[in-house]
Amino acid sequence: MKGLRLFAAVALLGAGAAWAAGTPPSPWNLAEQGAQSPEMASALRIFLGLTALSFIPAALVCMTCFVRIVVVLSMLRHAIGLMESPPNVVIIILALFLTLFSMQPVLQRLNDDAVQPYLAGKVKMAAAADRGVEPLKEFMVRQTREQDLGLMIELANAERPQSLADVSMLHLIPAFMLSELRTAFQIGFIIFLPFLLIDLVVASALMALGMMMVPPTTVSVPLKLLLFVLIDGWNIVTRSLLGTIH
Repeated sequence: MKGLRLFAAVALLGAGAAWAAGTPPSPWNLAEQGAQSPEMASALRIFLGLTALSFIPAALVCMTCFVRIVVVLSMLRHAIGLMESPPNVVIIILALFLTLFSMQPVLQRLNDDAVQPYLAGKVKMAAAADRGVEPLKEFMVRQTREQDLGLMIELANAERPQSLADVSMLHLIPAFMLSELRTAFQIGFIIFLPFLLIDLVVASALMALGMMMVPPTTVSVPLKLLLFVLIDGWNIVTRSLLGTIH
């Protein structure tokens, strides 16, 4: 049951972002027309729900820490020297569940403030969308660098916001993604350093032994795998990733 509530929260999250960006989809107009009755027709509710679900992939990539996590995990795989292991599907699923874990407080607040009041008929859909986007906007602003947000506002020739309510999602989303990519590359650089050191040591040792025809990766990859297992690397990477999300 809790999983269904979380799923509904994510659906409203994407729909609320589109509303706040100033480009509401056409089903909202239908919702306003149907709001004249005490309860919206069941068919219209289903239609609006399916429309909201279409925003989930975009909301997952653009408005959560999914980009940071999946980029870091991909860079970790390349740093070890494994091009296809773990497979992409494993990395994406792991990144998805780590994202849901890290976003749990935001989604819980979204569910309590927007989804449940709307399902209970206490607020209309437009008001629920406005409520639902607030906790998400607060999270994104905390993770966004001021320089990146200022860049998007400057490129849009818009006035600088004076408060959180003045920040447009149209400016915040690309700024948030730029900040996430920057943070992911910083973490990836730190991850690469110890593995790069192993590559240099192995290459120097093979050169000194006169084994120049032996590819360094033949020796370095097993050593990097052994080191990663011995230090419990997955635990360290996960702890470090989730520790950067606040």
